[in-house]
Amino acid sequence: MSRMTYHMNVAGVERDLPLCKLNDDLMIGAFVIFGDTELTCACAAELLKKAPEFDYMIAPEAKAIPLIHEMARQSGRPKYLLVRKVPKFYMDGVFSVDDRSITTAGIQKLYLDGADARLMKGKKILIIDDVVSTGGSLAAVEELVKLAGGEIVGKMTILAEGDAAKRDDVIFLEKLPLFNSKGEPISD
Repeated sequence: MSRMTYHMNVAGVERDLPLCKLNDDLMIGAFVIFGDTELTCACAAELLKKAPEFDYMIAPEAKAIPLIHEMARQSGRPKYLLVRKVPKFYMDGVFSVDDRSITTAGIQKLYLDGADARLMKGKKILIIDDVVSTGGSLAAVEELVKLAGGEIVGKMTILAEGDAAKRDDVIFLEKLPLFNSKGEPISD
């Protein structure tokens, strides 16, 4: 039996997203930009057209890293910031917040390097992610930016999944429905 997919056009690029089972009643479309330079470059260009003025961009690891890197490259920004899932030995003055994401079991912590926090203080910060679903990861990154003293000027994602497409505080390129166990869209 072949895997169910959902066809999308995102930033002018056609892709078939594999549907992944979350539970007996719910499936999501797996949107992964890792290794897809055509899609990553196209999405970065389209998001930058909609971006407010900013000093720094920040994103949670890991799936948003190719996107924020390409957005930084296309915008001529020499530096972007990352929120990590695990503190690294080279990080100094690390602080953390809890994150609950639809794609991660349980609660995880997100960490910000103190050096990055000092860069953000009093600066205009644009939060970047690949997909917003429940908004848990975005909220955790927002909390870290606020703790660092940054001014959030926008939140951007490629896709808004399910009810996240109804949010008016997130700029996104396309809506991604949720799916029932038969692979039929249950939200749009």
